[in-house]
Order: sequence, then C-alpha cells, then structure tokens
Amino acid sequence: MTISYKKLWKLLIDKDLKKKDLCSMAKISPSSLAKLTKNRNVTTDLLSRICNVLQCNINDILESIPNRSDNFNRQDEGEQK
Repeated sequence: MTISYKKLWKLLIDKDLKKKDLCSMAKISPSSLAKLTKNRNVTTDLLSRICNVLQCNINDILESIPNRSDNFNRQDEGEQK
C-alpha cells in the first residue's frame, strides 16, 4: 500500500492556504513537509496536528492506494487456493 496526500493539497486549496501556512499553523518542519510532498511516511502525531488545525478527519487528508504488486500477490494467492 502507498499513502497519498493529494487530498491534503486539495483541502489546502479549498481553504485558500499555502503549504507554508500549514507549516506555521501545525508547526511542521521543512523535512516533514518534504516527506508529505513525496508521499512518504510521517508520524501519526504530525497527521493529528494537521487534522486539528484544518478541523478535519484523517480520511480528509490522505488515502491508501494499493500497489500494483499488491494486486498481483493477491491474484497469485487466489490462484493457489
């Protein structure tokens, strides 16, 4: 599974906020912002702070996307049964 933060960036646009606004509001470091931008893993504490300042739920800022290899592995398991 891969995590995508596209929903977060869309939410910022809807709220007329920039990434730097989010950083100051949620006290996000530049390195954590870079991780979010690259869909990398971040702490749940960071995600919680983002949700608190944007007054939203976790599913409003991220989504889980299956990897192609995950789909192939599931198909292989199904064929073996």
